[in-house]
Amino acid sequence: MKEYKHFINGDYVGSQSGKTFENRCPVDNHLLGMVHEADKQDVDLAVKSAKTALKGPWGKMSQSQRTELLNKVADRINERFDEFLEAECLDTGKPHSIARHIDIPRGAANFKAFSETLANHPTESFRLDTPDGNGAVNVGHRTPKGVIAVVSPWNLPLLLMTWKVGPALACGNTVVVKPSEETPATTTLLGEVMNECGVPAGVFNVVHGFGAGSAGEFLTTHPLVDAITFTGETSTGEAIVKAAALGLRSISMECGGKNPGIVFADCDMDKAVEGTMRSAFVNCGQVCLGTERVYVERPIFDEFVKRLKEGVAKLKLGRPEDEDANFGPLVSLEHRNKVHSYYRLAIQEGATVEIGGGIPDMGEALNDGAWIEPTIWTGLPDDARVIKEEIFGPCCHIRPFDTEEEVIALANDTDYGLAATIWSENSARSIRVAEQMETGLVWINSWFLRDLRTAFGGAKQSGIGREGGVHGLEFYTELKNICIKL
Repeated sequence: MKEYKHFINGDYVGSQSGKTFENRCPVDNHLLGMVHEADKQDVDLAVKSAKTALKGPWGKMSQSQRTELLNKVADRINERFDEFLEAECLDTGKPHSIARHIDIPRGAANFKAFSETLANHPTESFRLDTPDGNGAVNVGHRTPKGVIAVVSPWNLPLLLMTWKVGPALACGNTVVVKPSEETPATTTLLGEVMNECGVPAGVFNVVHGFGAGSAGEFLTTHPLVDAITFTGETSTGEAIVKAAALGLRSISMECGGKNPGIVFADCDMDKAVEGTMRSAFVNCGQVCLGTERVYVERPIFDEFVKRLKEGVAKLKLGRPEDEDANFGPLVSLEHRNKVHSYYRLAIQEGATVEIGGGIPDMGEALNDGAWIEPTIWTGLPDDARVIKEEIFGPCCHIRPFDTEEEVIALANDTDYGLAATIWSENSARSIRVAEQMETGLVWINSWFLRDLRTAFGGAKQSGIGREGGVHGLEFYTELKNICIKL
């Protein structure tokens, strides 16, 4: 039986309480192993180890030395690529064909990209006139923020964890990571890589568990944690913000989304259909940046619905190792129950089910897994819960619109503000509409293109703060001004 232990101060350790919980594969619900659940003592040990490491060898390293170490970590992940791939796909159920091109390589690349970007960013300096005529010079100086609590999600476990750990370590911080209880494997495995590459003990720590009354709460309320970065649903983010208020700790929150896609009649139809297929259905719809609301200009509405249905009909459900499969199960039976409840609700609210809407028969070997059909609806009213609430599954609703002003109002009519997509060959209109989107990100004629130097984050209930490039530098360091009298 596989055990997923905490990684604290360079060692794998079990929970002091002895408490564990199951980790099951969503493909067929078989038991992968037992995960140790951290209590307050475990979390306290991890945080104190991280605090001590700040004063040890890690704190004395130069930026170039840290960059060299983090580059080794990236290389070692790629050397152990197949192990990370297998662990990620067993936890999530996603096809190898997807994780091989996105999750693992991008997860490794985060260490190199952020260490090199942040190492080469200048600080500010100003010359100040003084009454004696000699003047003064003000120089910006950055120092690590300290111990960073990283609470990472289950949909892209390695990628979204290293998206935070990479810049945090590059800036000289230490981290305590609480991965999702659904996907503990690759974060745990990364501890081995840190040791193999010579990262000092206590720099990277992992504690497993749940949220309230478990590792998540114990970590985010710990007084020695200096900053908290989180990706996940909005309700959890709200609880973390409350915890961070005690001690006035810095926070970076990337929360839920109910993202719109806008398709104008002058779009390249092939691009728009292919892009919307990916944004609505890749990773079984479990992408925070995914599109759940699609607005199509009326002259092309019927054709767009027809072609998107044809695309969904071609999706192949299958085991992760099936190289022809491009659609896996949801992450867990619990999440499948949530998504399926919205499928039933859509019918109650008056939706026309264009395709999908149920649970597929995968055969005796797989029917205990968390499988669900990719689904398209039309015909829902704008105030339907299915239109307003984040589902986080492989589904979208398509609605026609007539004017630019109308679709801007519809797209912004949500409590969320994470991302939007616009499909149009009219560049002036595309930019005009993009500027009016109440979101943190807008893609024009593309989706999921990410330059790690650019700002990432959400508006409204989709989050607080920005990471990426210099914005990560702002979050993961303290900027002090040193004034030198001449």
